[in-house]
Amino acid sequence: MADNLPSEFDVVVIGTGLPESIIAAACARSGQRVLHVDSRNYYGGNWASFSFSGLLSWIKENQEKAAVSEECEDWRKLLLENEEAISLCKKDKTIQHVEDFCFGDQDSAEDVEEAGALSKLPAFGTSAAEGVAQASEKGGPPGESASPEVESREPDKATGSEPASATEGNDTEVTSEESAPSAALGESAPEPEKAQTAPADTSAKEPKRITYAQIVREGRRFNIDLVSKLLFSRGLLIDLLIKSNVSRYAEFQNVTRILAFREGKVERVPCSRADVFNSKQLTMVEKRMLMKFLTFCLDYEQHPEEYQDYESSTFAQFLSTRKLTPSLQHFILHSIAMVSETDCSTLDGLQATKKFLRCLGRYGNTPFLFPMYGQGEIPQCFCRLCAVFGGIYCLRHSVQCLVVDKGSGRCKAIVDHFGQRISANYFIVEDSYLSESICTNVRYRQISRAVLITDQSVLNAESEQQISILTVPPVDPGKPAVRVIELCSSSMTCMKDTYLVHLTCPSTETAREDLEPVVQKLFNLNTEKETENEESGKPRVLWAVYFNMRDSSGVEKDSYSGLPSNVYVCSGPDAALGNDCAVQQAETIFREMFPAEDFCPPPPNPEDIIYEEDEIVPEESEFSSSPETEPKSSTEESSSGGGIAVKKEDDEK
Repeated sequence: MADNLPSEFDVVVIGTGLPESIIAAACARSGQRVLHVDSRNYYGGNWASFSFSGLLSWIKENQEKAAVSEECEDWRKLLLENEEAISLCKKDKTIQHVEDFCFGDQDSAEDVEEAGALSKLPAFGTSAAEGVAQASEKGGPPGESASPEVESREPDKATGSEPASATEGNDTEVTSEESAPSAALGESAPEPEKAQTAPADTSAKEPKRITYAQIVREGRRFNIDLVSKLLFSRGLLIDLLIKSNVSRYAEFQNVTRILAFREGKVERVPCSRADVFNSKQLTMVEKRMLMKFLTFCLDYEQHPEEYQDYESSTFAQFLSTRKLTPSLQHFILHSIAMVSETDCSTLDGLQATKKFLRCLGRYGNTPFLFPMYGQGEIPQCFCRLCAVFGGIYCLRHSVQCLVVDKGSGRCKAIVDHFGQRISANYFIVEDSYLSESICTNVRYRQISRAVLITDQSVLNAESEQQISILTVPPVDPGKPAVRVIELCSSSMTCMKDTYLVHLTCPSTETAREDLEPVVQKLFNLNTEKETENEESGKPRVLWAVYFNMRDSSGVEKDSYSGLPSNVYVCSGPDAALGNDCAVQQAETIFREMFPAEDFCPPPPNPEDIIYEEDEIVPEESEFSSSPETEPKSSTEESSSGGGIAVKKEDDEK
């Protein structure tokens, strides 16, 4: 495939993370010729999602950090006299301190095979993931080979160990017997209590015994995110998904619960008006206090006299002056505003609280949505849009260097690992591909991450199918709060009777040192044999991994040494809960390159396209609004149990 690549493009994008994928889609949509390459064998980079076996392969790769050999030793011969090369990094150094632990009997899983996994290819031999990647490389980006006849997809049809390619870009609705209640985006979702059928009382049940062998066998039912994020229902990413119509390539579920950790216990936080007045944990006086303060936060700009004396104070200090009880202050600070107790100013806290409140009620009882099959779906959705408008994709395709003209100082071309020289006008490079010599003056932050597979929820409820977010305040001064996101099987990220728990915080030490104290508070870390003789109400951890991830967000372009003006750098994931940073960065870079073009405009309606007489009318467009491909209505969704389908608000009228 690489031998036949064109030698000239308008834009070359290196890396398939979320910002790069958005830029690639925007460029292709505006008519640019786009080449999108990645040296990895999967889409998403550090935004990817993996099946369980795929994650084990990723862990092994990052623990070993084997040297990468150069396949083309004489690529410098391709340079002309007036040209110089900027070598790109061959090894990913963004992941450190990877430690994984199994709390079950690993020996029992030695001969267990992953159900439905592809057979290993002798050419690569290390894992099924590599074989899948080769097939994916031949077929282009996810979804280009998806069968149009498929009406729905069960989890066991997902690609074995390729990251979150579970959707394969399928634009049909996804259904599941276990799915939580949902509605079309742009509509208010039904109240969870009304939408769910009466479930059995699961809180009194003992959790089922899940063995490590079962996890390995059902590994393809897991879609494990490297980065843990949620989508604000009125955030930039949701707006972009709707505007560009990329939303039809994915489905979402509401986060059903906001939780708080206070006095050693996990509690549910009432945040909407209905939740506040139905809450049994708040007194009537507290309910009035909370509603009065939240009402003020919605239009705090109109009442500067209320907060201007505290602008130099922290938000926590401001809350202490508002006649709020300690429990209400805790809920607002850690579970609604979700800000630091020591570092957040009053204005930043009020702004964060207002953002939370504005997002309530758009699609459900909480402000957040989660993409079914994992966060790794989102970059692939934009890759598919790029491919639909002519973008060319190559995985396992490394780039040796950028070719720079000495006279103009602009980048002219790249040289790939086959020794092919490919020219372009603009180049987008993901930060991890830049060599140390370019990043000498860059000071990176780190993110501490942990992923756990557990046997029950941190807070049992009548329904097992809960997607929850919990903020655990720091114990020691100066330490960051830890964000916990717990996913159930209806999110298509884990097998039945298990939960997938993500922990995230800015790093101060290694990920294990930062996060293990919180894990010990919330979960039982004893092995399977030790747990048999012990009574514990805590969920048991079946398997865990800790790792540190580089946070390259917020780095100014000037910090990179010797970078040509037409080379733009995209950062990896940041520690924030939302995706605003990635969307803002993608739009800023696109507008610098093409200031006269619209950023990700809506696709044309197929009925409005006029073809010349001698032009062959193509098959039905990816964006057809025919009944066969149109998103289901909320009635259809609730009957089939599907997730939230994206829909413009104007379509309701």
